[in-house]
Amino acid sequence: MIVVTGGAGFIGSNLIRALNARGERNILLVDNLHNGHKMHNISDLDIADYMDKTRFIEKISQQHFFDGILAIFHLGASSSTTEWDGRFVMENNYDYSKHLLHSCIDKNAAFLYASSASVYGVGEHGFRVDRACEKPINMYAYSKFQFDQYVRRILPRIDIPVAGFRFFNVYGPGEQHKGSMSSTAYHFNQQICENQIARLFEGTEGVANGEQRRDFVYVDDVVDVTLWCLDHPEQRGIFNVGSGRAETFNSVANAVIAWHQKGRIEYIAFPEYLRGAYQNYTQADISGLRAVGYDKAFLTVEEGVKRYLDKINTAMCS
Repeated sequence: MIVVTGGAGFIGSNLIRALNARGERNILLVDNLHNGHKMHNISDLDIADYMDKTRFIEKISQQHFFDGILAIFHLGASSSTTEWDGRFVMENNYDYSKHLLHSCIDKNAAFLYASSASVYGVGEHGFRVDRACEKPINMYAYSKFQFDQYVRRILPRIDIPVAGFRFFNVYGPGEQHKGSMSSTAYHFNQQICENQIARLFEGTEGVANGEQRRDFVYVDDVVDVTLWCLDHPEQRGIFNVGSGRAETFNSVANAVIAWHQKGRIEYIAFPEYLRGAYQNYTQADISGLRAVGYDKAFLTVEEGVKRYLDKINTAMCS
């Protein structure tokens, strides 16, 4: 059996869909469906069983619970970057992850988990998988960073497949339940559908209007990297998962406008509360992925946005 925590979420549901395409159905989906809208992500998936996250955590320590588990994809987490209850975040992101890792060690199962590009903070030291670049600025990022540190310490002493993924700005189908945390591609599409105006922040700190740059990576590429690491268990470690390109918010908005063949950009005032705590630039250093043999090209924003909107707009926007 394969376990996917966070399986009803954005990346998790896309991962299970890809596993289904491989013929894999023996999957335990673990999640918290308090937000029942996430069921739209999983209604077309084939799984062996569903388990609530709380019940799953209770069962982790049971002696035979993980018998027969081949791999755990650990994508579930408390993902709010504005949550400052440090005890809650560390219990849900750090302690939970440690328990799952040791369960995999005990059962000789693969452990593949979501880290986060947020460990790089505002990115003043770059975006390499290197301790010198890592400076988390909120509790969510700290919890992810600290688990990466734990993996680094324990990895030389264990021999199971372990891979951590520092996801950059992922976008694509299945993110609609995230609300304000959904990608700019999602929000620009909604705005063009509603009133034909995509609203972008004005520039700040010397950056021109809409020219803030992020490493936008399409969810299909993220899933492909994740499954590649499952297929190559000898390649262990922590990897950046981004396109390796920094593209502007203007480019995302223009790709959405090009798909609709209508619309325009409007710039709005940069929020005061974000000054000094906003990433004007991110670009994944994916040399680690390339070094271990992952050589597939990543979609550009133009290619990814077209694929995204081709999938979601048929039913929701004319």
